[in-house]
Amino acid sequence: MTPDILCFGEPMLEFNQQPDGNYLPGHGGDTSNAAIAAARQGASVGYFTHLGDDTFGNSFMDLWSNEGVDTSTVQQVSNAHTGIYFVTHGKDGHEFSYFRAGSASSRIVPEDLPLDALRTTKVLHVSGISQAISDTAADAVFEAIRVVKEAGGMVSYDTNLRLKLWPIERARAVTHAAMLHCDIALPGMDDAVHLTGLDDPVAIVDFYQGLGAKIVALTLGAKGTLVATQKDRQLVPVQEVAAVDATAAGDTFDGAFLARIVAGDDPFEAARYANGAAALATLGYGAVAPMPTREAVSAFLAKES
Repeated sequence: MTPDILCFGEPMLEFNQQPDGNYLPGHGGDTSNAAIAAARQGASVGYFTHLGDDTFGNSFMDLWSNEGVDTSTVQQVSNAHTGIYFVTHGKDGHEFSYFRAGSASSRIVPEDLPLDALRTTKVLHVSGISQAISDTAADAVFEAIRVVKEAGGMVSYDTNLRLKLWPIERARAVTHAAMLHCDIALPGMDDAVHLTGLDDPVAIVDFYQGLGAKIVALTLGAKGTLVATQKDRQLVPVQEVAAVDATAAGDTFDGAFLARIVAGDDPFEAARYANGAAALATLGYGAVAPMPTREAVSAFLAKES
């Protein structure tokens, strides 16, 4: 049976700098993070990508298996490697250094797509990074979106802008083109300012709704999440916590939000839940380890209400 949510992108092994200067190995990659976050909320989730037939690739296969993420559409290849990245922390926040050129995921072409899974999933989740890693990967995402939409499924898109991967002009062109066919837009405020040239959250939500999104959830950091549907919009507050590392907070939001959407929540309820999940994910170091379970999020929200 095809999972309700199918994520597509590039997983990367993570080395996250600790307070003592050493690096903690872990797993990253925005859409992989989102898949795991959704699975920890009890959603039915699968992943599509290519990995190297190497130790790092094997590590991801073990991770997803342990987390309950379906890997039937993942392929390990012998002619390319699994990507890695480093996270360092300074006075301006966390910074990323990538070693992903020529990775297995970046070599994906449209002909590699798992068409049966795309035609039967409820939600396809992709991101700007899914498209930024190579021209062929960008084409594959466009084709995946087309297949899902033609089959009656929904598409979720997180802009997740990384200017180290592509120039802003191309990022705007590609992400805006993708958003024309997406149902759920998940931009962050900083990304949206760069991509749209706007600095007012209401105007940004209007912009993405104008491109066609039925649901927009614009994350505003400590100010909350501005959620808009075709009939209503609300600023959903965020819960304050003593954050130590925001590495995958946005990805956790995405996964938790989609998990609640497929469970039947309205977008405002889903955002409240996802804000709580994202807040809890900042309490530890690394992308995956601090992601909360459904039980932890429910207990946190019950205490906050």
